[in-house]
Amino acid sequence: MLYLVATPIGNLGDMSFRAIEVLKSVDLIASEDSRHSSILLNHYEISKPQTALNNFNERKVAPKLIERMKRGETIALISDAGTPGISDPGYLLVRLALDEDIEVQVIPGPSAGVMALTLSGLPMHSYLFKGFPPVKEGPRKRFLAMDAESGHTMVFYESPYRLLAFLDSAIEVLGDRQAALANDLTKKFEKVLRGSLSDIKTWVQEDKIRGEYVICIEGLSKDALKKQKD
Repeated sequence: MLYLVATPIGNLGDMSFRAIEVLKSVDLIASEDSRHSSILLNHYEISKPQTALNNFNERKVAPKLIERMKRGETIALISDAGTPGISDPGYLLVRLALDEDIEVQVIPGPSAGVMALTLSGLPMHSYLFKGFPPVKEGPRKRFLAMDAESGHTMVFYESPYRLLAFLDSAIEVLGDRQAALANDLTKKFEKVLRGSLSDIKTWVQEDKIRGEYVICIEGLSKDALKKQKD
């Protein structure tokens, strides 16, 4: 059995009873960073062996974990925050487990993208989760242009080091659309800025940029798309 266990994105109190129960029951916990996950596990008095599974070693480690599960062991995968596999390691392990007919279960929980979307004030009934955009300017602009005419709200993750560059690219490619910028979700200094992309850029320039961010950008309205075509 492979469990994908969602963990808090900031506030440790968001850990579910079921997640705690599962982590206490498994034979092994595969974590993105054992130093980080140990804080959570110690908080809930979970004492289980850990092994690292991250973007750098997943191809090497995943087959070994598959062999252990084929021998009867139960493994839980956790990331540093949120749901494993969503802009985090885990896809290859899940794919290999399914190919070997190993049962996979998800223990649901927090997701920064969904939380930011819910708080954004933008349409939520249909959205595109885009994750982290490319680092370099050219590929980033092409990445944004792929959905420039989409009517769906777009959800992006971005690091503090590239946030301003991302906002510049978004304004250039998508225009000065309405958006929301979320930071430190579930933490003491949780912040959500709502306004045009240029407004948000101005606010960001006047504040300290730290932590990872979620940016929600409105989709193109039917009227705007019609004007473009006309």
